[in-house]
Amino acid sequence: MGVLTDAWTWLATGAHWTGEDGVGHRLAEHLYVSGAALLLASAVALPLGLWLGHLGRGGTLAVNISNAGRAVPVFAVLALFMVSPLRNAGYLPTVIALVLFAIPPLLTHAYVGVREVDRAVVEAARGMGMSGGQLFRAVELPLARPMLMTGLRSAAVQVVATATLAAMVGLGGLGRIITAGFNTYDTPQVVAGAVLVAALALLVEGALVAADRLGGRLFGRAGGRAGSRAGSRAGRRTGDRDAPQQDNGNG
Repeated sequence: MGVLTDAWTWLATGAHWTGEDGVGHRLAEHLYVSGAALLLASAVALPLGLWLGHLGRGGTLAVNISNAGRAVPVFAVLALFMVSPLRNAGYLPTVIALVLFAIPPLLTHAYVGVREVDRAVVEAARGMGMSGGQLFRAVELPLARPMLMTGLRSAAVQVVATATLAAMVGLGGLGRIITAGFNTYDTPQVVAGAVLVAALALLVEGALVAADRLGGRLFGRAGGRAGSRAGSRAGRRTGDRDAPQQDNGNG
């Protein structure tokens, strides 16, 4: 308990929150790197995963290839970048490494989210005359949204936690608080830095959960109406197929 008390004392000291080495500046660096990596990974993985899920072809191969990248440690990728021409490119190597780390959960959840939409609903929507684009926007995307948000939360938490490694190659972020504590044998500072990273990851996940619930209220109604119409039609088709069998059984 003494270490936790000392860590709390460290966090409660105002001088540790100001200046270039303060918590405020390191937090801004951490959010910048994490946010940039997550945005870039989302721009690549989400459209690709949704498109492959909509087509229903090539998705398994793409997901397997992206998941294979998880076997490569992020720190190893950073180390490679540090001996490459990109070593003097500031945060770019860290952002690229985090993008590669964030793509697998985003791509996998986007693909699976679309593929798990009830095929009967999809076929009923086509029967209503929807084009491929209309089907994707009105049925598949709204019904895949929960899985998409799950992937986004997973990627965001992983990126926020892993961005701490940027300090291991001499860059900023909350990881610098931890490495500075190690270098000076200041255990309370190390613990305080770890607490800050964990707290930030929890806050990010909580914010995305709240955004998911708000998005469900705002966008779920429009998508739900189209999905309900398609679902009702799919149900009627199933009932029509079952009706003759029931009649034959009664006869």
